Amino acid sequence: MKKLAIGLVIGMGLLSGQALAAGDVAAGKAKAAVCAACHGADGIAMIPGYPNLKGQNEQYLVSSINAYKNKERNGGMAAVMQAQASMLNDADIANLAAYYASLK
Repeated sequence: MKKLAIGLVIGMGLLSGQALAAGDVAAGKAKAAVCAACHGADGIAMIPGYPNLKGQNEQYLVSSINAYKNKERNGGMAAVMQAQASMLNDADIANLAAYYASLK
């Protein structure tokens, strides 16, 4: 019984991980054109002090963009990111995160 419970917990963890990675890389690439002005066409920032997005963890990107959208991140260039993030829906955010995470 104990092995069944452990297997169930592990299985649910794997399924939830797959559910989090639901972004469409191609759609994210198409949406990323506006991001390229600051974060570079390849996800490497062109402006000193701006973060590189290339290869970032997908879930981190989702939570970061959502934090800007919800005005939970302030300071630095937060006002710019808050404005950009406010125009994104959940699918856009997932797609952008999937795209940047896919870059190696």
